[in-house]
Order: sequence, then structure tokens, then C-alpha cells
Amino acid sequence: MTNQNPKGGTELQLDFLTKFVSKELLDRVQICTSIPGKVPLDPNKVNILWQKNSYDQPNLYPWFKNKANHNKYDWYVFNSHWNYEKFRMMFGMPLHKCVVIKNGINNIKKALPYQKGQPIKIIHQNTPWRGLAVLLGAMQLVKNPLITLDVYSSCEVYGKDFMDKNDHNYTALYEQAKELKNVNYIGYKPNDYICENIHKYNMYVYPSIFEETSCISLLESMAAGLYCITTNYGALFETGAEFPMYIPYDNNYRLLSEKFAYGIEAAANTLHEIPIHNHLETQSKYVNTYYGWPKQATSWKRFLEGAINAKK
Repeated sequence: MTNQNPKGGTELQLDFLTKFVSKELLDRVQICTSIPGKVPLDPNKVNILWQKNSYDQPNLYPWFKNKANHNKYDWYVFNSHWNYEKFRMMFGMPLHKCVVIKNGINNIKKALPYQKGQPIKIIHQNTPWRGLAVLLGAMQLVKNPLITLDVYSSCEVYGKDFMDKNDHNYTALYEQAKELKNVNYIGYKPNDYICENIHKYNMYVYPSIFEETSCISLLESMAAGLYCITTNYGALFETGAEFPMYIPYDNNYRLLSEKFAYGIEAAANTLHEIPIHNHLETQSKYVNTYYGWPKQATSWKRFLEGAINAKK
């Protein structure tokens, strides 16, 4: 059955916000996510634009380029310092109206430490235009017979209409995934399913060729204690801190595939080592401490209370 309730990262974070922050507080503000005007302005409330999309999106650029629009919202909340800095430098955002509150995760099951000789399962749960072709190129070069990749990638994450308009562009890519012996193409699964099953994997690999403003799938994988490999593109380094293996971004995608294949093999050879187990344990604690929704909810409550008081 086609996804009738599309929930990308923005929708998931909004769900968490309504779960962890009181309705009484949220009823006193008007939060619009990413696209100005998607939710009407309310003159009787604090109007907030929760900006998660990148500065260069064609549906955002003209609005932000016109500085007269900046006064329409009382506050702008950005999901990373990287994203805030891009908007600040590109559009001259009013600094006194901008804050950063990062994305969060909640209740991620933790993987058991990997033992030498076990199968090595990799998860990739990102939309197809963000680096799937690079990853499939890498998997063709991976020789370790213990390594397999499960691909949860589809335009369906954004709903039936979006899938019908766009998924055909990636049919050849999906077919390539199905033909590779060390790859299992699964397609779309809802986030609840991913979070319930992510602990069954050992590694998360995301050769991003897309400037992420944050990365929820990376946070979920880190929280689960998976060994993470990604590029250093966009806000990925800010999101992952010192924990993942970062492959320098390269717009020569063939070369990038080769780098990722080497990284995957190298990581697989050390997954069983105690220092790696300790590293992943620290990683999991870090993400759950600083990106868990109980912590993010506290940041939101303090911000909203201050914004409401300032409006009086």
C-alpha cells in the first residue's frame, strides 16, 4: 500500500514537538515549517518560521532575498548552526530574531557489539538523489563476503503524489540495486519501522552528495551504536561531531565511490575491536544526551516562553 501519511524529517520533528511540548504553550504560537506562508500568519500569536530546508531551494530563495519579508515572522528557528550561517550570510537575516534548536531523536534501540566473523549488515535510509548511485558504485567494489547492504530508498517517503511525479527518475537505480549480489533493495518503510529495526545493523553508510542542513538518519544510526560513514558535506560534520568516519566530498562521483568502498572495507576489518566498541558506546551516549527529545523539548520550552513574554 502506498504511503498515505507522508512524513519526512520535518513532519517527524513536528510530531515530536507536539508530543514533548505542552499544547497550552504551542497554542500561543504559530509555527510554520520551512516554506514561508505555508501556515498563515496570526497577528494574535508569536509567528515562528522553523527553517529546515537549505538556503538555495528555489521555493525559498526569492522570499528570503527580499529583506522586507524578514519582518513578517517574529522568530526564525534553524536546525543547525551551519544552516543558520548560510541564511545569515546569503540573506542578511535579522540576528536578533534567529535561534538554533537542533533536531532530535527518541527511543532508538541499541545494537549489540559486533563479534568477529559475524555478517556485517549496512543500512542506508536516504532519498535516492542524495547519494544512492555513489553507494551502489562502492558496493560493486566491496569484496568482503560478510558485507551486505539494505537500501531503504524511495520517493514514497514524501507521499503518493510526490512518488508518482518523481520515482520514475530512479527506476534504473532501484533495478541496479536489485541486481547486485551484496545489496538488498527494500524501498520505503516508515520511520517507526526503521527505528524498531535499526539495532539489527552494524553500519550506516551515507555518501551524501546533497548539502544536508542536519541529518536525522545519521542521528538515529549513531544513537543505535552503528559505525557511521558519511561525507563531510553541508551540516553532516556538525551533526556527527567526531564520531563518524568522514569521507571528503568529491564531485567526481566515481572517485567518491572508490573512497567509500575503501572506507567500508577498512571499517569492517575493525568492527570487532574493543576500542571501536568503546567508541560506539560513547557515540550512542553522546547522541542520546544532546539530541534526545527530552533535551530538545527543554530548549523549545525555554525559547517559546521567552518569545511569548517578549511579545507581550
